[in-house]
Amino acid sequence: MKSQFRKGEGEITKVGEGVKVAFVFPGQGSQYVGMGRDLYEQSDSAKQVFMEAEEVLGLPLRRICFSGPEAELELTEHTQPAILTVSIAALRMLESEWHLKPYCVAGHSLGEYSALVSVGALAFRDAVKVVRERGRLMQEAVRPGEGLMAVVLGLEAQDVQLICEKASQGEVIAPANFNGGGQIVIAGARAAVLRAMAIAREHGAKRVLELAVSAPFHCPLMIPASEGLREVLANVTVQPFSIGVITNVEATINLDWGRVKALLVEQAVRPVRWEESVKTMEDLGCQRVLEIGPGKVLSGLIKRISPRLEVKNFAGPLDLKKIVMD
Repeated sequence: MKSQFRKGEGEITKVGEGVKVAFVFPGQGSQYVGMGRDLYEQSDSAKQVFMEAEEVLGLPLRRICFSGPEAELELTEHTQPAILTVSIAALRMLESEWHLKPYCVAGHSLGEYSALVSVGALAFRDAVKVVRERGRLMQEAVRPGEGLMAVVLGLEAQDVQLICEKASQGEVIAPANFNGGGQIVIAGARAAVLRAMAIAREHGAKRVLELAVSAPFHCPLMIPASEGLREVLANVTVQPFSIGVITNVEATINLDWGRVKALLVEQAVRPVRWEESVKTMEDLGCQRVLEIGPGKVLSGLIKRISPRLEVKNFAGPLDLKKIVMD
């Protein structure tokens, strides 16, 4: 027998019984040329999101998302508003079709801004301006070639922490993403990260790979970006919200609108605690997770972290049928 998200107002339900569902939103790295085109073409609600983003930013976001070129989409100050826009466009289409209401929400790094928009804490037009500045500030915080990020597979968190300490030699290096499933991302000064990669291989890591990103995110090298972000957020209004947001910094539910800005500022320099965030969803009694936005990166991570959770992704109209789950 198939179960489904029941169409209608209020809590998401399974046929015959209530079920708690978490919405999650992807971060940088989920982008691809062509994302969002079908949303724009087939949903008036999604189209409105794209039009609002372009009006606010003065940026040809539709062309960048739909046609590229990839090099332009990969610019951090373009990537971040593009992913946010596609994620919220997908959410608006989903809401217009199914009127879904999650039990809680979360987002990976940049995705936390999408999560905050989804619960009404941030207005979309404010969020898209902030993340464009966030991308610019992060890009400018470290000169090209001076920073690096790498993913380490198959080592425990405490081992990676010790490796970073050993590799530091007075330079900045730290865990940046605790993604779960044995995947930990490290970030910092280029030479220190290269040393850590070599040590990780010596300690039996299954794989160690450099990441093709434009800056070393979520480490102390981002302090200048966090200070700039604090100034940007000072002019943004945060509204009270009633659906809890699991934050990257604490991996626990936040319902205090007065803490949102400080948590977002801190997020820029602190690791993303994604594995703990997913386990928090389970602890809260969530049975399903719906990833909303481009790609399936989070779906793969969540399946490895908590196999008991039923996970689906929604990136566009073709995924509507995925609302029906076996």
